[in-house]
Amino acid sequence: MTSVCGECGGTVAPDGHCWDCGAAQPGFRSHVEITADTGAAGISDRGSRRAINADAMVLTRADRWTIGVVCDGVSMSPRAERAAKVAADVGARWLTKSLLAGGLPETALDDAAVRAAHAVAALNGSEDAAPACTYVAGIAGPQGVWSSWIGDSRAYWLPDEGPGMALTEDDTGEHEALAAWLGADAEEPAPHVRSYRPSVPGRLLLCTDGLWRYLPGAEALRSALPHRRRRASDRGDGLIEDARALVDFALDAGGHDNVTALLIPVGM
Repeated sequence: MTSVCGECGGTVAPDGHCWDCGAAQPGFRSHVEITADTGAAGISDRGSRRAINADAMVLTRADRWTIGVVCDGVSMSPRAERAAKVAADVGARWLTKSLLAGGLPETALDDAAVRAAHAVAALNGSEDAAPACTYVAGIAGPQGVWSSWIGDSRAYWLPDEGPGMALTEDDTGEHEALAAWLGADAEEPAPHVRSYRPSVPGRLLLCTDGLWRYLPGAEALRSALPHRRRRASDRGDGLIEDARALVDFALDAGGHDNVTALLIPVGM
């Protein structure tokens, strides 16, 4: 079925813009839910104040590895939602290829982030029209969890028992201004990579600032999860209800920005 542009009646392209007038379509990716057979799940919502959802996420698997990528389009850049979608797709695709080929998680994450950055830079229409986004990726497997990031999208470790923690540190400067991002107007990408070996089961959370600005720490995030306290290692329906609880919290708190939460279960 062909989508019709709300502005001119033209045809909507796969990136959510009209082929004819170029207008972004408000309903494009307004609410997205994804799940995997590993129990991992993610939800992305455009929020209450944004016309377009400029967040993007991918969830996939490579043998024993579960892979997640979350990107947040920089709101001041043109076609930010396109930048986020391209970065998430390229990053996840390269991670899958590298891990299936036997690559080390650290190397795969580093290379995937750089390739995602170059793909976003290639979207540049001119010096004054450079789409941009932030980037965070995570992988979970038998040996632990790994995360990689550029910008202020975050990864958290949320264990079933004991204290959680942030696995990323924001690339921000004075007044929390973004200091690193993916795009043609950014510096050469320098992704950060961090590994962690959990001692208990739990969840690896990847999220955008539309969530963590309302729940800025690991304990705040975990407190927003359903009171039934189902363990992340339980298969059941996976973590979709946990992701929904986090996103709903941000929406109920105001939903000023796009909000995305992707959860990967980590068992022993």
